[in-house]
Amino acid sequence: MPQFDPSTFASQLFWLAVCFVALYVLMARVALPRIAEVLEERSERIADDLERAASLKKEADAVVEQYEAALAKARAEAGAVIAQATQEIAEASSKQQAAFLAELTKKTDAAEARILKAKDEAKAQVRSIAVELAGDITTKLIGVAPAEEELAQSVDTELKGAA
Repeated sequence: MPQFDPSTFASQLFWLAVCFVALYVLMARVALPRIAEVLEERSERIADDLERAASLKKEADAVVEQYEAALAKARAEAGAVIAQATQEIAEASSKQQAAFLAELTKKTDAAEARILKAKDEAKAQVRSIAVELAGDITTKLIGVAPAEEELAQSVDTELKGAA
């Protein structure tokens, strides 16, 4: 193998140094500045993105705070509306109950009056039936018809005693 021949070591070392220096200069002057430029752009873009993300997060936090404040305000208003509606319903209910009670009392009084009237009519009918019946019984028992006034007095006396 020719590369292991000691007589060609000097020329090989020379070309090695020339290639090394040429590659070093090429890398130092062309490739590495471009790579550094790309890395710098990336770091700037990342920094800008982070900064923009932070500002967007602040805006989002502000919007969330506004939303929560609006939600709390709406809940408070809803609670007030519910309380007011409950109070109005209670007032309307008590008014309706009072009106119903008044109407019920009126109907009860009217019914009691009708009952008293019916009771009085029934008593009058019972009296007339009792007078007539007493007259018929007396006529059948003794054969003589008693006077209407005597029968009425006797029936009235007995009815007062029974009451």
